[in-house]
Amino acid sequence: MKRPRLWLWQVLILAAVFVAWQLLTQPGLIPPFVWDNPDRAAFFFGEPVKMLKVIWAWFSDGTIYKHLWVTLEETVLAFVIGAVLGLAMGLWLGLSATASALLDPYITAMNAMPRVVLAPIFMVWFGLGIWSKVALGVTLVFFIVFFNVYQGVKEVSPVVLNNTVMLGASRRQLLRHVYLPSATSWVFSSLHTSVGMAFVGAVVGEYLGSASGVGYVIQQAEGAFDINSVFAGILVLTAFALVLDYAVTHAERRLLRWRPAQSETEQL
Repeated sequence: MKRPRLWLWQVLILAAVFVAWQLLTQPGLIPPFVWDNPDRAAFFFGEPVKMLKVIWAWFSDGTIYKHLWVTLEETVLAFVIGAVLGLAMGLWLGLSATASALLDPYITAMNAMPRVVLAPIFMVWFGLGIWSKVALGVTLVFFIVFFNVYQGVKEVSPVVLNNTVMLGASRRQLLRHVYLPSATSWVFSSLHTSVGMAFVGAVVGEYLGSASGVGYVIQQAEGAFDINSVFAGILVLTAFALVLDYAVTHAERRLLRWRPAQSETEQL
């Protein structure tokens, strides 16, 4: 399927979902045997038309820009710091069998920890500003990148590695020309997931304690039982998460030009 046609179908599916959502939240359309009080569907599930009106009002009067900037700043900082730390640690432990064996149980234990519960502790340590949200986001991003980089280093072909050593490559040359290219595909695979997790860290931190950010806006709307504003905030966050993911995809295409391109038949 050609890309323009694919995009058209994706837009049509999204439009169909919103139309069905709008129709099902109208009074009298949900049979009583499906729900005890079908006329209150809009109160519980919101109405897409009203959500879009809320989003339009936010952007037209400029009230959302301050909150959106705070959330994006927290997300980008968490994403960059977590990715860099994960890359560095993954390379180090992947290349050092001794350090890997020594630290493996501790990393496994920290990864098993439900890190979202650390949010209140980070607020005590770093306050209610952006750094408590960044710290939470870093803990979510770090392990995704770390394990992918570690696995990428371990997946280096022994044949390629041995031939490169036989040609007299130094350890630095091995890192640059063998290990990093091998891990790059794994890194970008993890970064696509990490974008969403960075957003999760920022929004959860804002939701638990903040005076700004989209998570704060959602928390305030929830406290007022304004379901349309809650979903509007979620839609705004989703849209910007897709923008960041597209940026990662664009960087991946530029840095991985050496990788054989898949045909559209293989991709679909």
